Amino acid sequence: MNRRHVFRVLGRGVGLAALAVAMAGCAGMDAPMETASAAQVTDYRLGSGDALRVIVFGEEQLSGEFRVDGAGKVAMPLIGDVAAKDRTTREVEKEIATKLSQGYVRDAKVNVEVMNHRPFFILGEVRNPGQYQFQNGMTALSAVAMAGGYTYRAKEDYIFITRGSDPKKELRKAPITTTVMPDDVVRVPERYF
Repeated sequence: MNRRHVFRVLGRGVGLAALAVAMAGCAGMDAPMETASAAQVTDYRLGSGDALRVIVFGEEQLSGEFRVDGAGKVAMPLIGDVAAKDRTTREVEKEIATKLSQGYVRDAKVNVEVMNHRPFFILGEVRNPGQYQFQNGMTALSAVAMAGGYTYRAKEDYIFITRGSDPKKELRKAPITTTVMPDDVVRVPERYF
């Protein structure tokens, strides 16, 4: 085997290795693009870690601040645990009112509001990746701003997002204007050129 043949074989191997590295770096590039309808959030669904204010009108001793526990329940006085995970505040209000009306409070009127939401997570090409407190009306761009902005290597025209509400935890490509919700994981990709 002559020297030129050895370099040609090595050159192909190095080229294939570089191609493999480039393709590995593009992981997620073929992720499905999130549609506008999927990005629109209608009713907020409660989850473990949300802090709630429950007001039972006319019954101050039953009102207060409660946290959704790890099992997705809220422990209420008199009526015990109320399922909250994956439910809206209106659904929880109805269940609390129904349980209170069964021998505790006549014609119970209940209001439930979220005081503090679960956090969201941001990684990739931002200055301060990590966990951040969710705020209503957030977009991926405002999430990037909370994380200190883009690094110099960031690709700024889209993000990858894994929705906390998605049971499959599917990675999706989304525009920078997409809505971010609690438990979502946002990843800002790196540009290569």
